[in-house]
Amino acid sequence: MPNTNAGDAEPERPDFAGPSARDDANGIQPTVPRDGWSPLWSGLARVGGVLPPAGRVDADPWALLRGRRDTPGGGRPHGSTVGTTRSRFPALGPCFDADVPSGGYSWWYIDAISDDGTHGLTIIAFIGSVFSPYYKASGRGNPLNHCSLNVALYGPRASRWAMTERSARFVSRDTSSFAIGPSAVRWDGTALVIDIDERAMPLPFRVRGRVRVEPEILGTSAFALTPGRRHVWHPIAPRARVEARFDAPDLRWSGNGYLDSNRGSESLEEGFSTWEWSRAHIGKDVGVIYEGNRRDGSEFAMALRCDRTGKWVDEELPPQQILSRTPVFAMPRSTRVDPGYRARVRKTWEDTPFYSRSSISTRLFGADGEGVHESLSLDRFVSPIVQRMLPFRMPRRS
Repeated sequence: MPNTNAGDAEPERPDFAGPSARDDANGIQPTVPRDGWSPLWSGLARVGGVLPPAGRVDADPWALLRGRRDTPGGGRPHGSTVGTTRSRFPALGPCFDADVPSGGYSWWYIDAISDDGTHGLTIIAFIGSVFSPYYKASGRGNPLNHCSLNVALYGPRASRWAMTERSARFVSRDTSSFAIGPSAVRWDGTALVIDIDERAMPLPFRVRGRVRVEPEILGTSAFALTPGRRHVWHPIAPRARVEARFDAPDLRWSGNGYLDSNRGSESLEEGFSTWEWSRAHIGKDVGVIYEGNRRDGSEFAMALRCDRTGKWVDEELPPQQILSRTPVFAMPRSTRVDPGYRARVRKTWEDTPFYSRSSISTRLFGADGEGVHESLSLDRFVSPIVQRMLPFRMPRRS
């Protein structure tokens, strides 16, 4: 794909609260170059994002977690400090109280696959729920009035899907916690803990339990997916251990997982028409493929590998492989896989008119891996038929 909007790439502060700037290694603040980049960071072609150049010494991995919460103006980066990769994680976590502008959104996404490969889950905590028909119909004036916790369990014994939207009077949040009705997400200093008490749809089965997400890698880079940083993606914990303990349904398992966050100042359909995303644990590293079409007709694509230290490497895009369409709604799916290999859909987890989620087997950057794949069509999402269908899966409590 072409190098689109590479000149718009700017550093982003990830959605973390961190230690004081007094902890910066050596106390050194590098000079900001004329193009608005820290000397150890460069623009990333194909992405319009932020990535340390391959083969270069990475900046202090915690430097972007310090300083002001708001995005700096004038295209200037946060002052990143030259330092070495630390071997232990500091006490930090997601900033659940960061501002979400009118018309915008924030979400925190978790996925996991059990060690035996038979179970999976995804959890998404939304402020300004991007797929909410109620938020869309309201004109998206107040994101906090449209929050939800989406919980999806996949497996042979007990699959559940829950997503009840709640108004602002059922929502509370601070830096380290975010409560949505009877459910809550909190950072306990070392892990993200999700306490779940929801009702499934369309059959109102109880979904009650606790999920603990303990990062094995903390990613400190955020990536702008569109010019002007209107949509930003931050892979918080590209690799994590996940423990799922549910009373309803009766379920206990552990496995490998992933945690990220997205935020934006406009709706998804204003920014994009389609996207494809996948992550896979490949050996000790994590591979991520993220590509799509922006609403202005431009394209973005990235192939990223994150090592055990949290350093991201920009890899060449592997060849594209068209996957089979989903069996019910014929959602198109594609991914990237090493030359000479074929990715395989192990299980289609979600098959909806505008969105699919699947577990896959793949090979990336010379290593086999298991992971999660998503396809999204915003053109399908905005169709009147789909908008009329959504309330049957997403009830609202005002």
